[in-house]
Amino acid sequence: MPQLYIGNKNYSSWSMRAWVLMRQADIAFDEVPVRFDSFEPGSQFKRQLQAVSPTGKVPVLVDGELVIWDTLAIAEYLAETHPDKQLWPADRAARARARSVVAEMHSGFAALRSACPTNIEARLPEVGGLLWRDRPAVRADVQRLVQMWGELLAQHGGPLLFGPFSIADAFYAPVCTRLVTYGLPLPEPIAAYVQRVLELPGVRAWTDAALAEQDFREFEEPYRLARG
Repeated sequence: MPQLYIGNKNYSSWSMRAWVLMRQADIAFDEVPVRFDSFEPGSQFKRQLQAVSPTGKVPVLVDGELVIWDTLAIAEYLAETHPDKQLWPADRAARARARSVVAEMHSGFAALRSACPTNIEARLPEVGGLLWRDRPAVRADVQRLVQMWGELLAQHGGPLLFGPFSIADAFYAPVCTRLVTYGLPLPEPIAAYVQRVLELPGVRAWTDAALAEQDFREFEEPYRLARG
């Protein structure tokens, strides 16, 4: 059975993408958690990951002798090896659009990702309010999400970006958690999409496990002076 190496579920957005994709699509795998202790060379995290992957990062999918260490590459591999799961849209034009928005997530939204680190357990609307006021780049990233998601939902009729669940929804699932954590403002149709994503069984299973971890890493929470 394939093995998926992941980091802490409360913080690891890239791990979440691959894990949710496999869980929601009912693709069997063994989970190998690797606890965040530090990302410095020589840390236990780095030593454990570098034993299986040249990058020392999560996620990593190991399928027999094959090692895949990039989330988008993992998604493409799963789509090829499980064509029955229809992880990409069947229509060629929709499939090209889906690949485009997934690639945009993979390489873009730097301001949102930097200013609003994934923290599923937290509720930080006061931080989000300051970011919304003071960071135009964060506002621009959210406005791009609203535009993109709105167009796709209108074009494909929902309930998800391309109708049924796809790789695109898995890639944007951690963004949905960020929007909730920081209480960033959204128009009602987009907020409704966020809620539908959070209620997907695969996403719910991840978030439930994240809430149960109780493994808080101070270096992942530079925006908090202390926990209450």
